[in-house]
Amino acid sequence: MKLESLPQGVRLAVEAAQSKKAAGITVLDLKELGAFTQYFVICTAFSTPQVQAVLGEVEEQLDKEMQRAPQHREGRGSAEWALLDYGSFIVHVFGEQARKFYDLERLWRSAPKLVLPDSPEGPHVHAGFRDDSADQAIAQ
Repeated sequence: MKLESLPQGVRLAVEAAQSKKAAGITVLDLKELGAFTQYFVICTAFSTPQVQAVLGEVEEQLDKEMQRAPQHREGRGSAEWALLDYGSFIVHVFGEQARKFYDLERLWRSAPKLVLPDSPEGPHVHAGFRDDSADQAIAQ
């Protein structure tokens, strides 16, 4: 699966999450599994403001480019997990611990997946753990 082959809305959601420095962006293709949606876009944010920024950017880009609004929103005030349901795809934004706990990639492990590399200027994440020391060293 390649990013270019995905529907426009899914691509826009991925690009919006990337622009807000979400980490671990993964797309699961659920079309052949008889699921309630065709795609999951899953990503990690590291604070409540970042969760809100990712959600806001996804909504803004889909509205601007496709005049689409989510059919349902969940968890908007949470730093642990929030989602935007666009019908044919769902965007999940998790905090680090919630992503490990819910582990949607394992739950839907039979689905084809596309894992996008983290942005080099995004958070420094190694083996699933955030390394703030690099950010602090830059800030000093």
